[in-house]
Amino acid sequence: MNERLERLLGGPETSWLVDRVRHRLERGMPPNGSVTLKAATPEQRQAIERLLGRRAASGASLSVSLDEVDRVLRSSEACPEGLAAAVVLLRGSVRDLERENALREAAWSEAFTELNAVLTDRPELSGWRLWVESTGLVRRCANGPEEAHTLLGRLTAVLLRLPHSGIPIGRLAAETCGDAHALDEGRPLATLALSAARALSGLPYAGDGTADARRRAWAAVGVHLDNLSSSVLCLGIPGDEDTPAGRVLAINRAAGEPCLLTLRQLQRHEAPISAGLVRICENPVVIAAAADELGAHCPPLVCTNGRPSAAVWRLLDLLAAGGSEFAYHGDFDWGGIGIAGAVHERVGWRPWRYDSLAYEAATASAGALRPSPLTGRPGETPWDPALSATMKRLAVRVEEEMVLKDLLADLADDSPV
Repeated sequence: MNERLERLLGGPETSWLVDRVRHRLERGMPPNGSVTLKAATPEQRQAIERLLGRRAASGASLSVSLDEVDRVLRSSEACPEGLAAAVVLLRGSVRDLERENALREAAWSEAFTELNAVLTDRPELSGWRLWVESTGLVRRCANGPEEAHTLLGRLTAVLLRLPHSGIPIGRLAAETCGDAHALDEGRPLATLALSAARALSGLPYAGDGTADARRRAWAAVGVHLDNLSSSVLCLGIPGDEDTPAGRVLAINRAAGEPCLLTLRQLQRHEAPISAGLVRICENPVVIAAAADELGAHCPPLVCTNGRPSAAVWRLLDLLAAGGSEFAYHGDFDWGGIGIAGAVHERVGWRPWRYDSLAYEAATASAGALRPSPLTGRPGETPWDPALSATMKRLAVRVEEEMVLKDLLADLADDSPV
C-alpha cells in the first residue's frame, strides 16, 4: 500500500468513510452515491477537504460523494483500481455477507431434513411444523445450525415413538437420546417435544406452561412423568379379592361409585380383567351422571378423559386381554374423532351412538341449543366412513353432554350395542 493512500484515507479522521464503504461492499452494494456524517469534527472535515482538494460545504453534517472519492483515488494513483480496492488495501478482504447468509440459511434448512422426512407421513403434525418455523422456536432453542441438527435429530427420534402405549418420560429420553434427562423441563428438546405432544393431542402448541398442563399433554400421548399422576376413571368394572387394584374395583362397583385408578396400581395388576361388554366415553360427566342415576347397576364404563393417558391404555389392555369387547362414544368434533380413532386402532370397538346416523340425530335435536361450529382438521372414521363425510357437510360440533340423556338410557337398559 502506497503512502499517498494511507495519508488520504488511512487516518482516524477518515475511518468513518472507509467503514461506510466497507459496509456497502459487504452487502453487495457498489461504492457510489454519497454518505453523510452528522456532527462532523473540524478534523474530520479537514481530512475530507485534503482528500478531495476542495473546501467542504459548511454545516454541522458532512456529505461526501463516493464517486468523487473514487475519481480522486484513480487520478492521483493513490489507488488506480478505485475506492473498492482501496478499502481492501486498508482493511483487508471484504466479507460477502449475502453469501454467508445464504450458506447459513441453507445450513438451517439442512438441520430440518430428518424431521421433515418423518413428518411427510404425519399430516397431523403439519400445522405444528409450520408453527415451529414461523415462531423461530428452533432458532431460539439452538445456538446455530449445527446444534439445531443434533437437537432436531433427537426430536425426530422422540416423535417416532409418539403416541406411545405408556412409557416413563425418563425412559423415553434415554432410549431416544441416550440421556435420561433430555426431556426434563427447561431443556430445549423438552420444549420442542412438548409442543409436538400438544399438537398430537389437538391442544394449543404453546400451552399454558403450568406443571399440570405439561403432565396432561405428555399423558395424552402415553408419556407419564410418574406412575401416580397418570390415572383412569371408570365405573362398574369388576374386580377381585386377590390384588390391591382388584379389591379397589370390587369395592367401588358394589358401592356404585366411580373408581380412579393410578398407573402404578394398574402396573401392579397383571391378571386380565374380564368384564363382557365395556362402554367407553370421552368425558367424566358421563361417569358422574351414570353413578348418580344408576349407581351399582351401571354396566362397565371407562372414561378416556380426552386423549387416553397411560393408565387408560393399561386398563383397556387388561380388559382386552380378559376378552372384553368395547363400545365407544365421544364428542362429535375432530378432536374427538382423533381420540376415537386412536382407541379404535388399539383395542377395536363398535359404535355406541357414534356413527353418521347418530350424528345427524344429535345435530337435529341440538339445533335449538345453537351448538358451536365444527373446526379443526378433519379426520377419517374407519368404523363408519359416512360419519366423516356427514360431519364435513353439517359442520356442527356435538359434545357428549348434549346427548347425555340418551347415553344414560342405554346404560340403564344395558342392551347390546
